[in-house]
Amino acid sequence: MSITTTQPGRSRTLVVISAGVSDPSSTRMLADRLAQKTLDLLRERGVTAQVATIELRTLVTEIGQATVGGLTGPRLQDALGKLAGADAVIAATPVYKAGVSGLFKSFLDILDNDLLIAKPVALAATAGSARHALVPDDHMRPLFAYMRALTTPTSLFAAPEDWAARALGERIERAATELAALVESGVGQSITAGAWGQYQHTFGSSARPVGAPEAVGGIDLDSDLMRLAAGGGPAQQGSR
Repeated sequence: MSITTTQPGRSRTLVVISAGVSDPSSTRMLADRLAQKTLDLLRERGVTAQVATIELRTLVTEIGQATVGGLTGPRLQDALGKLAGADAVIAATPVYKAGVSGLFKSFLDILDNDLLIAKPVALAATAGSARHALVPDDHMRPLFAYMRALTTPTSLFAAPEDWAARALGERIERAATELAALVESGVGQSITAGAWGQYQHTFGSSARPVGAPEAVGGIDLDSDLMRLAAGGGPAQQGSR
């Protein structure tokens, strides 16, 4: 799914993480509706964008291997590369036992801590009952806050009775408007370019943005601690 416009400038990439296990999947369907609406809004603003999808059900074996043995298979590595290069993320999961799916959580558990810093993220969940409607805000939002992502104010939830309701389309449009605005603004890149060295980073992370100070062996050589270790003083407030 892609959109091409005549407007010059860098193409943006939205990455969909879908934890749906059926084919077709209502979880994937909800994520795709949000992705398409976001692309439509970006096109109206003259922004070229495309969508890449990570289907977690195809990565079950490699996620398990990474969880148990720390081994990252080629398809999982490709998924991590997509996230590292994403301008925004749509994260969608089915709800099991009043929480996010184990597959979805296991995937998040193996991500580098700095992979999603300041990336705009839209949250979506599906379930068989409206009793689970608070899962996106009660369960998913804290997970992405821990990873220091920028979650959109509006999250999405769909139970079976919601699909034919006009209200779901309105929520999708509202969430897409918020996500498109964050993508167009480039706020994520602005944050990481200016403050990358002030975050704790994971060894070997592929998430360091272009222009940000490079860490050697996972260590930020421009930090106050490393300056002190080298015999210098800490940076003055506001000078970093």
